[in-house]
Amino acid sequence: MTIQSWLMYLTLVIIATSTPGPAVLFIMTNSTLHGWRKAVFAALGNIAGLLCLGIIAVTGLGTILKTSEIIFNIIKYAGAAYLIYLGLKLILQKGSDFTTMKDQLIAKNVASQKLFFQALGVALSNPKAIVFLTALFPQFVNINQPLIPQFTMLIAVLMTFSFLFLMFYALLAHKAKNWLTKPNRINVFNRTSGSVFIGFGVLLATSSNK
Repeated sequence: MTIQSWLMYLTLVIIATSTPGPAVLFIMTNSTLHGWRKAVFAALGNIAGLLCLGIIAVTGLGTILKTSEIIFNIIKYAGAAYLIYLGLKLILQKGSDFTTMKDQLIAKNVASQKLFFQALGVALSNPKAIVFLTALFPQFVNINQPLIPQFTMLIAVLMTFSFLFLMFYALLAHKAKNWLTKPNRINVFNRTSGSVFIGFGVLLATSSNK
């Protein structure tokens, strides 16, 4: 890969990973409620999802998603339903203040493994990400050189920047805990976050693979 191509790839990765989306919202929500240390597992779940998507993209399944509208729509609607489910779960979560809500979440929702797999689900819930990777990777791969080392480098850079930006957002959200100690603010936070999740789900469901 030339220096120009490398710089172009880095630019695209930084833009893609720094832009707020479902993964950023998910980790900010959990960092605020559970602390930034627990949010590490959400970040790890997200980059594990990126690794899976990268493998899917280079094994040809990304091309299938591009050409098969039925398969694309099945995955798309399943992903949209998952995001809407997460949003409704937040909106319907009961709790009048931060302390009460935190106690409830520690009791049943704060398992590190659960955060990891929920974040993995968020990462895998958008088939457009597979299409994006399918379109992106070939632009920076030299077919005259071994493919596995090139893929490893490309996906490693993507995962690293994704992890760093997610943890940056997690630390910012963690600082908002003091604001949430005021009565009923946790309810406002949950409803707002839940509504945005539902919005992402609706946007995904109404999008196309074009």
